[in-house]
Amino acid sequence: MHGYGTSEPRLRSVLPFRAVPEELRGLRLMIREQLGLWGLTELADDVEVVAGELAANVVRHVGQDTAATLVLAVGDGLLRLEAHDGSHAVPAVRQPGDYDENGRGLRLLAALAAEWGTMLTASGKVVWCEFSLGVNEECQRLQRAASTLEVYGRVSGRLAPTSTRSLAVLEGAATGLIADLLYWLAKQGRDPDDFLDRAQMHYEAEADVA
Repeated sequence: MHGYGTSEPRLRSVLPFRAVPEELRGLRLMIREQLGLWGLTELADDVEVVAGELAANVVRHVGQDTAATLVLAVGDGLLRLEAHDGSHAVPAVRQPGDYDENGRGLRLLAALAAEWGTMLTASGKVVWCEFSLGVNEECQRLQRAASTLEVYGRVSGRLAPTSTRSLAVLEGAATGLIADLLYWLAKQGRDPDDFLDRAQMHYEAEADVA
């Protein structure tokens, strides 16, 4: 099973929710926004559909208004999606000819994800799946930037360990990080303005190539 023992910084977003139908649309929107911040918009459609089905399964099979959590994590070329709930009942995939809707979400998950499985925990179970990531340079840059901001945000107290990452929150972390870097450069006897000019020139040169 993939997703553990990764060798690179891991991006992680924890999304608690109540198992009620009216929360599912908002949950899908948060997932799409999070993937956009990580530069993974090409996966947004598939992940949003699978996440919606997993959350709907909690409503249908665990019970309405129960507490559950979706977790998104990126590392080692994979996006991992986990659905945590308080039931120890392991779901089973129904055969395509079975008209019962039970198991429909798992068939969809198996069709869209590279790999999936279930795991019992002390408090219930986890249904997980993984999606392969693209390796283009733009995607890698966005993921490195997001990972840096996540680490800086937690160290500086701007982000709680499990908080939802909105664009406004990460923009605030980016501003703080740049300010701290300029302060560090000044303490090393360097000119912060020169650093900003060189960074801008580097960015514009690469943007023109792209």
